[in-house]
Amino acid sequence: MSTSPTWPSGTHVVFPCCYKMNLSSVAGAPEMLLGRTRVGFQRSLDTEPRHQMDDSHRRFLQAMMRRGIVDEPTAKQLHQHCCSIQNTIYASDQFDEYIDTINSNLEPIFMQIRKGMCEDSGLQHYALVNMIETDVTRMTSDYADHELEIFRKIMDLVVDSDTGRAYSTEILNSTVTLPQKTKKTEIEQLLNRFVHDNWLTEKEGVYYLSTRCIIEMEQYIRNMYQDQIKVCRICRNIAFQTQVCENPTCGVKMHKPCMARFFRGTTEPRCPACKDVWTHEIPDDSQG
Repeated sequence: MSTSPTWPSGTHVVFPCCYKMNLSSVAGAPEMLLGRTRVGFQRSLDTEPRHQMDDSHRRFLQAMMRRGIVDEPTAKQLHQHCCSIQNTIYASDQFDEYIDTINSNLEPIFMQIRKGMCEDSGLQHYALVNMIETDVTRMTSDYADHELEIFRKIMDLVVDSDTGRAYSTEILNSTVTLPQKTKKTEIEQLLNRFVHDNWLTEKEGVYYLSTRCIIEMEQYIRNMYQDQIKVCRICRNIAFQTQVCENPTCGVKMHKPCMARFFRGTTEPRCPACKDVWTHEIPDDSQG
């Protein structure tokens, strides 16, 4: 079992800005979103976006700010709905370009709509993420310092595990060493909040980092757990819930949905690296 990283003094888990804002224009929002100074943001706003947004883009962005994350089918339905409501041109085959236009306008305020996969279902999701990795972001979150410390403990447990999960008993035990003592009932309530806010998912007392959390904090996780994170052989993204090649000299890891697609139609699946027979059960490729 690997050791959790050493967290420098003053290091904080990075949570995104509050998304519950009604934006009439992106340029008017940076100070409210991140709490930075007017002078600092003026420099960022000097660069014109590659493409200007129309009202359908703004409506889509407002919806993303309310929801935080949506799956790909919902995102594409939302795209069509926004274009219809605003009476703008809708092209189903230009959804990527539509998102790129929004992202080019979000660059000055260090935000982005980013795509990522649900490790459980394999379904692609779009999440509105904050690109800033400073205390400013943490201070605009809905969580107190000691609550963020508990979330950090959960991340330690998930990254340190071989299965990408943390049991409720492990979480309770891990908080004993924290400076601020928290009652069991308070921790249970906080866990419910993390699940409700889409930072964790829970199944029968077992907790996982949510799709939103992985997308939002990918770079942060890579920086803080450089020698511990697992990467999927197929999609090359961070992987917590995986299957691992049983060849002790190989150790290739794959998301189950990625593995299902990779081995689709194969009668004798073999590891893509060492070519040994893949002995794990192959899940159905329901997203194929």
